[in-house]
Amino acid sequence: MELLEIEANLQYADYQYRLKAVSALREHPPEIAMPLLTRHILDPEFLVRTFVARELGHQKTADAFAGLLELIMFDNTPNVRAEAANSLSLFGPIAAPHLVQSFARDNHWLVQTSILAALVEMDCPDILLEICELALEGENQNVKESAIDALGSLANSTRNEQALAQLLALKGADSPGIRQRVAYALKHYDQPEAIAALVALRNDADHTVVGAAMEPLLEE
Repeated sequence: MELLEIEANLQYADYQYRLKAVSALREHPPEIAMPLLTRHILDPEFLVRTFVARELGHQKTADAFAGLLELIMFDNTPNVRAEAANSLSLFGPIAAPHLVQSFARDNHWLVQTSILAALVEMDCPDILLEICELALEGENQNVKESAIDALGSLANSTRNEQALAQLLALKGADSPGIRQRVAYALKHYDQPEAIAALVALRNDADHTVVGAAMEPLLEE
């Protein structure tokens, strides 16, 4: 899309035009795209702001980073904040402390699970373990289950022992959903205590837990 068409579409009241224009800015260099993207950080339509957050992650400039921090801290829509977290993670390790702060500050499950997923891809085991521990102290089931999945990803990291200890502490949780996630996560570990926990979970009272614990046997 040509720049003149993008600028025209960004002026339409119909947000569908603005969505297409924001997406088209990826084809343009930062000196052209950034002024237009930052102008719509406060767009009245949350879908447009979500697209802006997504495109800022592809710009990789200081202004883009600052724009994403503004969105993740101040936007009133969880979808936008979650997308901003995803885009912020694309900047690498420099983003990790900001994601930790956002996780601690923002208790919406969508934002927190997005941050967990982003940190899994960032190769920062110390920070990921810290966030998992925070998540497991909370009340939201979705966030807890995402944290358990993330602990499974730490099996080959420098924090594998601490992560395994967290998983073993949860193998007798009251929630079948938690126990099922623990079973899935434990399959990434080959320590004797992880194997023993999986064997025990194959005798769980809940069939979904048994199925998750049996999965490694089916993969052999």
